[in-house]
Amino acid sequence: MGTRILSVEDDERIRTAVKLALEDEGWTVDEAGSGEEAIELFNRAAPDVVLIDIMLPGIDGFELCRTIRRHSDVPIVMVTARNDTHDVVAGLEAGADDYLTKPFAPKELSARIRALLRRIKPIAPGHAKLTFGDLEIIPEEGKVLRAGTELHLTKTEFRLLCELAQNPGSVFSRESLLDKVWGYDYFGDGRLVDVHVRRLRTKVEADPASPRHVVTVRGLGYRLQS
Repeated sequence: MGTRILSVEDDERIRTAVKLALEDEGWTVDEAGSGEEAIELFNRAAPDVVLIDIMLPGIDGFELCRTIRRHSDVPIVMVTARNDTHDVVAGLEAGADDYLTKPFAPKELSARIRALLRRIKPIAPGHAKLTFGDLEIIPEEGKVLRAGTELHLTKTEFRLLCELAQNPGSVFSRESLLDKVWGYDYFGDGRLVDVHVRRLRTKVEADPASPRHVVTVRGLGYRLQS
């Protein structure tokens, strides 16, 4: 089966341009002009990547993202009309893996999607199990357990955790994590890392407000510890 992408955009001209650009890459594209239509298409044929415009009629992009996240860890890219910190952070908090700002070049969109698709691939074989106190990471199986209970992480959250776990106690800068996890030039946009760390803490920490495992090293970055 080829790669299937769901593009959710209410502007027909933009939607058509995106479809043509992505089909030139050899990908199959499903189009939706509203959140409601997107949910119907998603349930009919599960995509490999979802592109969601924030400003949609009816169900907006944030709510659509949250709806998909309740049932799937499919990679999601939020599309915003401006590089507004609130929109970007709100989209990432809703469960998006990445974001794009309009107007964007077709090559940039394709590069982001290729990076997401690479991230879907299984983690390279290494440690069978990594243990940090009550936290267990099994990279080859794509599993994370806390106190014996399996946690549900998105693919990006899992990649982020595994990167931190490869060198326990070592400090990873935001730039290093952007390169290793997102695999694309994000011009030092640390918001991607910071929001994903917050989301990760809500799942792996007993008390996210006082993290025990994923800790901040002020002025340097993040590290994973027992």
